[in-house]
Order: sequence, then structure tokens, then C-alpha cells
Amino acid sequence: MHARVIDYSLLALVLIEVISGLASFLVGKPEGSWLFMLHGVLGLAILVLLVWKVRRVFVRLWRPQHWDRATVVAALALVAVLATVLSGVIWTAFQWPLGYPNGLNWHVIFGLLLACAVLGHMALRFKPLHRRHFLGRRTALRYAGIIATGGLLWQGHAQISRVARLPGANRRFTGSREIGSRQGLAFPVTMWMLDNPQPLDVKEWRLHVAGAVAHPFELSVADLARGRIVTQDAILDCTGGWYTAQTWRGLSVGWLLQQARPLPGARAVSFVSVTGYRWSVPLTEAASLLLATHAGDEPLDHGHGAPLRLVAPGRRGFQWVKWVTEVRVLQQPDLGQWIAIFNSGL
Repeated sequence: MHARVIDYSLLALVLIEVISGLASFLVGKPEGSWLFMLHGVLGLAILVLLVWKVRRVFVRLWRPQHWDRATVVAALALVAVLATVLSGVIWTAFQWPLGYPNGLNWHVIFGLLLACAVLGHMALRFKPLHRRHFLGRRTALRYAGIIATGGLLWQGHAQISRVARLPGANRRFTGSREIGSRQGLAFPVTMWMLDNPQPLDVKEWRLHVAGAVAHPFELSVADLARGRIVTQDAILDCTGGWYTAQTWRGLSVGWLLQQARPLPGARAVSFVSVTGYRWSVPLTEAASLLLATHAGDEPLDHGHGAPLRLVAPGRRGFQWVKWVTEVRVLQQPDLGQWIAIFNSGL
């Protein structure tokens, strides 16, 4: 392929990988598994372009005396792409390393660094791409071959993991490993960003139901038992790379909404933490959710979100708001939640 086509193709694939990788953090239902498959196939397909790229610039990379700023950035990009692909392969095969940062965290970090390096290299070595560089049957066939190779590598990786019975063979479609399922509070305590409040005083704590409702009200901890208590099996799939399946017990959000009577035009329900962290879901979905007080037979402790945490099946863990103090019915989408989840800990 023409040198410029290789460079622009690498840029396009890296940007697609960043977008699909970040978007995957919003996917918690099996029908969204195609996004993870696409991410894996295209990520491994980058290796084909990388081989062509390195063959062309190897002499320059091998002679540091000929380096300029663009060459330095290109070398960083080479290291970053190898680290990104390798960390992804190791995590999905061996679920290693654990702890924090774990293999998935490193994969994300390396991927973001790679995107910065590739963008920097393109800026320093910018050359326009013309139609004659990429039009033609041969280029189309090469692209088909690149994607097919990525698919073969992805499928081969999955088959090897199954045959060798590697830890990653039992991962969820999101890449998460299982931990503490059906064992009460045995699953990890994680804090999103900088959220780390002091334990709440249950005597002072109140749950406020407000917003676009006819009858706003509040509940104390003692009042919770007088509401509609329900149980629900759901998987908490944390974007930190683990998941746990539990039977959750707690207060029906549908019951809260029945008591509050949302006004005409209500579209969504926002669940607000004591830290200011919040997330919203459509009104129709909210009615089927619960605010958990127990995981299995164990009451939630502070680290796991007591006195109430949202249980939202099919959504990723960062959307399961902890330490809920307010249920607010909305008539407009809450775009500010995208800021709140990053600055609430401050």
C-alpha cells in the first residue's frame, strides 16, 4: 500500500479503536457483544499495517542520528501500539495482572497514549491523501485482507484460550472476570474516580423523591421497610474488569414512582449520590429497577453503597449509583451527568 494510505489507515483504525473501546464501557447486555468483537478484530488487524509501516521506516528507526521530532513520536507510537495490543491479548487470555491497575486498566492507558502519539506523528508528518493513493481494486482487496487477518487472529486467540483452558476463557463477553458471585459482599469495593465519602449517618439520612412529580416526598431508613421490597437477580459488571452475579433485595423504584406520580412529559429518572455523582435512565426502564439494601442475605456496607445503591441490570457498574440520596424525575435529558461523574469526587 502507498505510504500515505498506511499512515491514514493506522490513524483511522486507532481512532475507531479508541471510540469503540470507550463506547464498550456503556454496554452491559449480551446483544452488544458485537462491539467487543469489532474492537478485538480491528485491534489485531492493526498488526498487519504495523508490519508494513515498520518495514518502510526500519532503516530510519535503526539510525538515531537521523531522527527528528517526528521520528521520536513515531518510535513512541510503535511502543504504544505493541503495549496496547499485548496488554489486550494478555488480559483476555490470562486475566493478568490483577489488582489496580490491572491488565484492562493498562490496556486503556496504553490505548489513549497510542492515540495521542499517532495524532502527534500525523501532525508532524502531515501529507495530504489523494484519491489516486487509495482508489482501486487492489487497495480494496488489501483492506479486506487486513480485516480478515484480524478476524482470524481474534478467533484463533479465542480458540487457544478455550483449548488451553486459560483463565480468560471464562470471562464475560465484556472481558470481565467473575468474582464473588452468590457470596454476598465478597465482591470488590471500588470507588469511581475520587468518590470516597464518609459513612452516612442513618439517623440523618433521607431519600428524597422529587423533580417532575405531583407528590414529592422523602423516606428515612425506617421508612424503607414500609415500601415495596423486591428481589432481583442481576450481574454487576464493573468497567474495572470484574463482574459478580447476585440476588439483590431492596426498594422498588416503580413503587417510588407510583407514590410520586410523575407529571406528563416526564422522560427520565436520575439517581443522585451523596457525593453529587448521578446517572439517569429512561422513565420506562426506571420502573423495573430497585434500590438495593442487601446483596444476597447480607446488608450492604458503606463501601458497597449503603444504605441504598441502584441496581440496573444490563448497565455497567459505574451506572449503579451508590449512596443514593435522591431520585429525581426529569423532563429533559441530563447532559450534566457526564460532567458530574468526573468531578463529583472533588
